[in-house]
Amino acid sequence: MKTILVVMVTVISAYVLGSVNGAIITSKFLYRKDIRKFGSGNPGLTNFYRVFGKTGVLLVVVVDVVKTVGPALFGGWLFGRYFDLTILGRTLAGFFVMLGHCFPLFYKFQGGKGVMTAGAILFVLDWRVALISWGVFAIITASTKYVSLGAMIGCTMYPVSMLIFGIGDYKEFIAALGCAILIIARHQANIRRLIKGQESKLMFRKEKK
Repeated sequence: MKTILVVMVTVISAYVLGSVNGAIITSKFLYRKDIRKFGSGNPGLTNFYRVFGKTGVLLVVVVDVVKTVGPALFGGWLFGRYFDLTILGRTLAGFFVMLGHCFPLFYKFQGGKGVMTAGAILFVLDWRVALISWGVFAIITASTKYVSLGAMIGCTMYPVSMLIFGIGDYKEFIAALGCAILIIARHQANIRRLIKGQESKLMFRKEKK
């Protein structure tokens, strides 16, 4: 009974907090507009930047990082206290934060693609995993200008790095693999555009005077 209760508290709190969306909140707060009605319609950091520029980007990042780190640390604390499985609690909570971000309770289950939340989870788990995944993401994105490609390749390094450094066991690996699969699945449209050569490249906007 205790096990079920701890798991339920962890995953439900992570999912609910994960449903908070930084891009939607910031676009409405700063611009009185809904990011979902502009650009690609995706309520994520990349589309926010393309539509509104750099103003507000920091707030988007802060909201999405806090909503991710908080539940992950809480899940790790719960699992650590009752089962001595801190890493499992963090990875499990992180996965459900991503589910909330991608399928938010507050926005008719239409959310972002989970890249920022996944990136924040890595720093909670292990700095080496974060460094490898973010490093691969940065290299691919900088060399190709395709954020989606960098995100997908970078996210695959999450479960791979867990294996390389021997972090956790099969349960933690499954949670990490689930995060990677979720991100790739959320990028299906991007994959099709990449294959057709129609994917938009990241271009640094100049602020309007």
